[in-house]
Amino acid sequence: MTGWVVIAGLGPGAEGLITPEVSAALDQATDIVGYIPYVRRVAPRAGLVLHESDNRVELDRARHALEMARAGRRVVVVSSGDPGVFAMASAVFEAVEEGPEIWRALDIRVLPGITAMLAAAARAGAPLGHDFCAINLSDNLKPWAVIDRRLRLAIEADFAMAFYNPRSKARPDGFGMVLDLLRQCCAPDRVIIFARAVSTAEENLQICRLEQARPEMADMRTVVLVGSSATRIIERAGQPFVYTPRSVPA
Repeated sequence: MTGWVVIAGLGPGAEGLITPEVSAALDQATDIVGYIPYVRRVAPRAGLVLHESDNRVELDRARHALEMARAGRRVVVVSSGDPGVFAMASAVFEAVEEGPEIWRALDIRVLPGITAMLAAAARAGAPLGHDFCAINLSDNLKPWAVIDRRLRLAIEADFAMAFYNPRSKARPDGFGMVLDLLRQCCAPDRVIIFARAVSTAEENLQICRLEQARPEMADMRTVVLVGSSATRIIERAGQPFVYTPRSVPA
């Protein structure tokens, strides 16, 4: 039996946002590998083995998947959102680069998914309608000084920004520092969107101005979108629309 590894994105949460390509790979798999809550999104069935692991063992998880594929298993490594955005695709290729030569000959494919920032932006309107960047605020794999520098440069360039992993129990203070930096550099009416658990039953969308934003409005299930200086709110009955114009004046 010829094995393979597919690194797949399960989207932000709703079953309807999993692509048909990913669904087909899940149907063909003999093994599912991933972080515990993501693996549990895959329905058990006869002949399918589920391999759950903690969120700090990405390289071990990747090596396990590659070894199973080498043994002829059909392995899907699952991530939420898109596997290439702060997720497992990079970990698998890091393992391939550092591992035995034979891993480089394996059939390895990456199947895209709808990442959290795009699902959140769609809920709000079009806040990423012009140039934007995405920054992971976790300092587990990079020093805070790098995060601070990239934030300052993104603010200077007037990008709209998407923040992943803004605040956790282990990192309760970092997002407050981000808000302080934004307040130093941006107008108080800068638009901010707190999008939590988009497309799930726990979905919550808060649209506010920078002067109203508080650290406790974010957690690890929240993506924070910060508009550029041009981002606008269209008030209406119910939730407003947020969009960033497609053009920048000369």
